[in-house]
Amino acid sequence: MSSVKMVEAPDGYSGAGFFATSLDEVIGLARSHSLWPLPFATSCCGIEFMATMGSHYDISRFGSERPSFSPRQADLLMVMGTIAKKMAPIVKQVYLQMAEPRWVMAVGACASSGGIFDTYSVLQGIDRIIPVDVYVPGCPPRPEQILEGLMQVQELTRNESLRRRNSDEYQHLLESYKIQ
Repeated sequence: MSSVKMVEAPDGYSGAGFFATSLDEVIGLARSHSLWPLPFATSCCGIEFMATMGSHYDISRFGSERPSFSPRQADLLMVMGTIAKKMAPIVKQVYLQMAEPRWVMAVGACASSGGIFDTYSVLQGIDRIIPVDVYVPGCPPRPEQILEGLMQVQELTRNESLRRRNSDEYQHLLESYKIQ
């Protein structure tokens, strides 16, 4: 006997032959199960991400089986590994080239906080240059942790209001990163 888990329907009203819900709920459900990740891997965390893409862990179960290597076709930036300060403008440029809505996941200790590399040349966390939605700890994190981080991004996208990106609070956040 197979136990297939269906996606839960959004809150709404149902009757004989109809189901009504809000547009925010429907779009959130669609976005959360069709994330297109852009892997920005520089070191060992990238190898763990490759394992996550493999058949044993199978990231495609979560609707993210299509990694995009073009920022204009991605909505989830996954920064994995050590980011040198010389590389920081490139990471920011990739982020800016992504269309809204966009989410960022810092994978591993180096992307989250600089890791063991407390030196002048290593960026001490990508949250110094771009806003981060989910942090995945570890050095390197296991594939299960990366999948958990992806599920947290899915939860964010599912519950995000369509109007949040136009709010004053979000605009203030982008301005704090010097992003228009």
